[in-house]
Formats: sequence, C-alpha cells, structure tokens
Amino acid sequence: MTSLLAIANADAGTADEQAISDVAAALNDFDVEVVTTSSPEDLAEALDRHRDVDGVVVLGGDGSLHAVIGALRTAGRLAHVVIGLVPLGTGNDFAATLELPADPVEAAKVIVAGRTRQIDLIIDGQDEIVINAAHIGIGAEAAKAARPWKKALGPVGYVIGAVLTGARGLTQPGAHLTITVDGTDLTRKEPVIQVAVGNGSFVGGGTPLLPQADPSDGELDVAVSYTESPRRRIAYAWHVRRGDHHRRDDVVYLRGAEVSVHGDELACTSDGELSGPRSEHSWRIEPAALTMYVP
Repeated sequence: MTSLLAIANADAGTADEQAISDVAAALNDFDVEVVTTSSPEDLAEALDRHRDVDGVVVLGGDGSLHAVIGALRTAGRLAHVVIGLVPLGTGNDFAATLELPADPVEAAKVIVAGRTRQIDLIIDGQDEIVINAAHIGIGAEAAKAARPWKKALGPVGYVIGAVLTGARGLTQPGAHLTITVDGTDLTRKEPVIQVAVGNGSFVGGGTPLLPQADPSDGELDVAVSYTESPRRRIAYAWHVRRGDHHRRDDVVYLRGAEVSVHGDELACTSDGELSGPRSEHSWRIEPAALTMYVP
C-alpha cells in the first residue's frame, strides 16, 4: 500500500482540525499519517522520522508548499517522493496554477486518482528555492504593505496592500536596472517598476502576474514593466488584475532559463516571503526537479 505523510502547517490560513480530518478520511486508500508542524525544526524532524514514505502531502498554501519542498531538497529526497497539495492556505496561488480544486476533499481525491506531473523548480542567487513566483518592485512593496492585514483578513489583505502601495507609488520613480535573460541584456533603458519571474501564473491570492506560465515547460516566465507615468501605472494595475498586461507596449514578457537583475536596491517577494533589499537578484530553472499529483 502506498504510504503518505500528510503535513499540516499550524499557521496556514484555513488549516482547521475538521478540514484536516476530512482530508485524511478522503485519503483512506493509502497508509496515511498526519502530522502538524509549527517550525522548520518540526518539519525537518517529521520528514526524517518518515523518511521511507512514498509521498508527502502538503495541507496548506504556497508558504507551506515552499517549506516542505525546501526541506525535502535539503534532505536530498526531492526526487524520491511524490508531492501532493491540498490548498488550505491564504492565497493558494500555485494550487490555482495546477488547477487543483479549491475544496480540500476534492483536492485529496486528485491524490487518490494518482495522476502525476513533473514540475520545474526555481533556484535563486542565494540557493533558495522558488516554487511559484518571485518579484521585485511594486509587487514586493504591496506584499510588504499587506503583511499586517493578511493574517486577519486573508486574501483581502493582499488587496489592501496593493491599494496602499498604489496610492504611495504613483509619483515614486522607477528603478534603474540591468536585466539579463540567458546572457542577453534587455535593451530598454527606461526605469522599471516591476520584475517578476516564476513557474506559476498567480500571486497575491489570484492576481495573474505571469498569465502564460507553465510549471512544466523547463523555462522561467519573465515580466518586466517599464510603466512610468501615474496614468499608465493605474492602467497597468488594472490590466494586471485582468491578466492581459503582458500585451502592453510598456511590458516585456519573455521566457528563459536564467535571469539576473542588478542596479538599485529592491526588496524581493519569493512565494510570499519578503527579503532584501538587495542590488542583485538572480534566478535559474531546474527542469522536472519534482513530481506532484495533479488533476
């Protein structure tokens, strides 16, 4: 019988006991053990204690998935287990890219069905992983502004952060950056308000920042916004919400295996976690680095 370790994050947005119990019941075709962790140390210990399982199921959101995949990579086990995801987080953006059901029990049934897919992994310049997306510029500032609101209001917190950042940022200058994709510098020299790279289409609880991203195509999607005037920034924000900003003449959208950015110091949001600010950022793709259950 297939053995699974189901890991619930005690801090995930909607990981209540009833939902976890319902998911465990839906996985009764497997030999399942459910553990709840609240720290990286708890997580590493749980994975070590169950090192012989066939699969690991993440009961949480993007942050929980990031933590589990990072811990498995550190332990050298990423290629040896199949990973399932049951969306019990706040944003659940990578689950949306994988087209997983929002209902936890229905998502568990995807695991029971047993269909798998190889998924790419992004590695940044600090040798940290990115599962979904990373971005610098106004998106990172919005994430920073959303932090006080996210815990209490869930996805609505992302919206509040975006509104606050947009109001403050209309007159702030863009950053002066050199952006290199697969060894070639982008030729546009205007100030940049955002650079995004990723495997997943969505950030911030459903915003389609990288609408054409495919987590299994072996490439990073890259979106660079050179939008500068207040009027065009408002229009850009509107088009981001609609998912068609990549067609604008002040946005460059492309794909590649390696991306580097250097210039003005900017903070970065990776899978919802803030870091920096730094003057240099880089990312590279590791194709088919992990296997996940998918619809």
